[in-house]
Amino acid sequence: MKLNHPELVDLMQRAYSAEKAAAFAYIGHAGSVKNKEAKKAIKQIEIDEWNHRKEVLELMKQYDVPVSKWYEVKFYIIGKTIAFSCYVIGWFMPFYFAGRLESGNVCEYFRMKQFFNSLGITEHDRVLYDMGIKEKEHEVYFLEQIKTNKLLPFFEKYFSWGTKESFNNIDLDKKYPVEDSGDYCKK
Repeated sequence: MKLNHPELVDLMQRAYSAEKAAAFAYIGHAGSVKNKEAKKAIKQIEIDEWNHRKEVLELMKQYDVPVSKWYEVKFYIIGKTIAFSCYVIGWFMPFYFAGRLESGNVCEYFRMKQFFNSLGITEHDRVLYDMGIKEKEHEVYFLEQIKTNKLLPFFEKYFSWGTKESFNNIDLDKKYPVEDSGDYCKK
């Protein structure tokens, strides 16, 4: 079945390729940290990103959505660049920008769910919800690592993410069930 929804098609293609960039970035991030527990947690987040990429590809195949060669090249370069930079920009920035990135990624999956629902397709609600929630867990993990760092207020002011701001409206302590999650990430 072909999807007649260009925005959904583009979002799936972008998410698929961006998950690879994120996974590459986390390989560098995990390699650059010295703390064994942090290294292990970041490695798990990398695995989650590879799993999300696989899930998105399954959706793309189901709806004959091709992989975008442009996005694959673009996000490959971005991911490898970020992975390298983790070794030279210090400890704080990789954690900060990973959390900021994850904050925005949460909404990719809830927007996909909303787009599918607008077409009357609800069979993917659970997997998209679960991926969105997992991205939120990643955001929370990274924020927890830096929430007391003296650089956070400065970065929060200039990059609009941190303890006071998020790019999504999800509270893990008060999660809506899948069937009531339509208000997440509405613009």
